Amino acid sequence: MSVANQRLLLYRAAADYLSRMDDDWARHIQAVGPCRLEPKPARAPYEALVRAIAYQQLHARAADAILGRLMALTPQGSFPTAAQLLGFDVEVLRGCGFSANKVATLLGIAQASLDGVVPDYPAALDMDDESLIERLTSLRGVGRWTVEMLLIYTLERNDVLPADDFGVRDGYRRLKGHDVQPTRKQMIEIGQVWRPYRSVAAWYLWRVPAR
Repeated sequence: MSVANQRLLLYRAAADYLSRMDDDWARHIQAVGPCRLEPKPARAPYEALVRAIAYQQLHARAADAILGRLMALTPQGSFPTAAQLLGFDVEVLRGCGFSANKVATLLGIAQASLDGVVPDYPAALDMDDESLIERLTSLRGVGRWTVEMLLIYTLERNDVLPADDFGVRDGYRRLKGHDVQPTRKQMIEIGQVWRPYRSVAAWYLWRVPAR
């Protein structure tokens, strides 16, 4: 069976499991349809981290434009390697649209990649979630959410709940018709019953419509 078909079967099982939580989940999943979470396993952890930093606190379209300008700096128009990124002048990176803080973070990630702190893809696959989070959050500007996006979208981990994520917490609030978002601690506790499909649960919570 192909990887794509295996993923499809897992998403179906996850949707069925979550639909049995209660009527709110069942109605929402029925309205949204099949999970279309699209991981990018071809990307190295270094690239995934750089991309995640680019998207922090920005609209996707703005971040896409910034990354486009960054890639245009390389001769082939491809994503820059860690060595290439370190070779760019700070003002050139600022000209792409990165803030000063993001430039410092990106250069730190690039150096950490060359130093082996940021593992390559095979090494990252062999690490458990918390070990990878602990290692990468030691880097300047890299928080838990950034590593959780790496876990979900690059390493295809199926049981990751970004409990700090505004969209996840507000999606749950809207799903249940509550006035107040759950705290991070409450979100972690609530999400225990969604194991082992918390990544798919997060994907559906990101898609709860505003009411």
